[in-house]
Amino acid sequence: MQAILGVFFHFIGGFASGSFYIPFKKVKNWAWESYWIVGGFFSWLIVPFLAAWITVPDFMAIIRNTESSTLFWTYFMGILWGIGGLTFGLAMRYLGLSLGMSVALGYTSAFGSLIPPIYRDLVSSEAGAVTFSSMLHSNSGLMVLAGVVVCLLGIAICGKAGVMKERELPEEQKKESIQEFNLRKGLIVATISGILSACFNFGIEAGKPMAEIAVQQGSNPLFQNNVIFVVLLWGGLTTNLLWCVLLNVRNRTFGDYTNKATPLASNYFFAAVAGTTWFLQFFFYGMGESKLGNGASSWILHMAFIIMVSSLWGITLREWKGVSKKTFSTILLGILTIMISVLLVGYGNSI
Repeated sequence: MQAILGVFFHFIGGFASGSFYIPFKKVKNWAWESYWIVGGFFSWLIVPFLAAWITVPDFMAIIRNTESSTLFWTYFMGILWGIGGLTFGLAMRYLGLSLGMSVALGYTSAFGSLIPPIYRDLVSSEAGAVTFSSMLHSNSGLMVLAGVVVCLLGIAICGKAGVMKERELPEEQKKESIQEFNLRKGLIVATISGILSACFNFGIEAGKPMAEIAVQQGSNPLFQNNVIFVVLLWGGLTTNLLWCVLLNVRNRTFGDYTNKATPLASNYFFAAVAGTTWFLQFFFYGMGESKLGNGASSWILHMAFIIMVSSLWGITLREWKGVSKKTFSTILLGILTIMISVLLVGYGNSI
C-alpha cells in the first residue's frame, strides 16, 4: 500500500510539472524573462515558504540550527539546478512541450537517478544505503543502470524525431504552434537543462539532515522534505532572478511589469498559477519520496510521469501537426522507450 501511495503521489507531481507551462501561454505581450521570473517568485519563494510553514512546525528554527556545510551544499545544488531550470524554460520555448520535455527530462531521469548513489560512494553514508559501486555488483543495480541506458536511447530517438520535423515542415508551419521553434538551440539548452536539473535530487540528498530533524520534532514524515525545498529553491531563485533581471535590462523589458497596455491582472494571475503549479510537482514528489525513498525509482518515476503528461499536452496542442506518419511514429517511439526505461528501473529496484 505504501508503494502504491508513493506511485500515486509521483503521478500527481508529474501531472503538475507536465502541465505547469500551459498557463504561461495565456500571458499576453510580456517578454519571456518577465513572466518567467514572476512565476518563479511563486515557484521558488512564496509557495515553498507557505508549504513549509503549514506542514513543518518551526521550520525556520530547523534551518537556522542546521550545520553550515549542509546548508551550503543544499543551496549550491539549488543554484546549479536553477541553471537547469532556466534553460528548461528555454527548451520549452524553442522545442515545445512534447519534444522539449522528453529530451530535457530524459537526461534528468538518467543523471538524477545516478547522482545520489555516486554521492553516497564519495561521502560516508549510513549502513545499507545504495551506492554506485554496490549497483555494479548486484542484479538490481545492473537493471537500474540498464534502464538509464535505455532512457538515453529514448532521448536520442526523440532528438531524431525533432530533426525529421525540422526537415519536413516549412518555417511558418513549425512556428504555428511553437512561435520560436529552433531545433539546434533547443537541443543544446535541453541537454544543459537535463544534466543540471538532476542536481535537484542531489540537493534533496544533501539536505536530508534537515528532514530528519523535522521528523524527530514531530513533523509528519509525508512532508519532511518541505523544509529542504525552502533552502534548495533559494538557490534556484538566485540563478533565475539574476538572469531574468539581466535580460530585462538588455531587452529593455522592465516596463512589462507595469505596462497598462497589457492585461496586467491576467498576466500576473496566470504567471502565479504557472509558478504555483510548478511547485506542486515537488510538494507531491516529497510525499512520494517519503513512501519509496530517494533512490532511482522515485526520481525516474517522477520524471516519467512528467514526460508522459507533457507529451500528451504537446500532441493535444498540435505541436506535431503536419508531420509525416513516420515522424509522428518516431516521437511516439522515443517517448515509449523512455517509459520502458522507467519500468526497467522500477523492476531493478524491486528485486
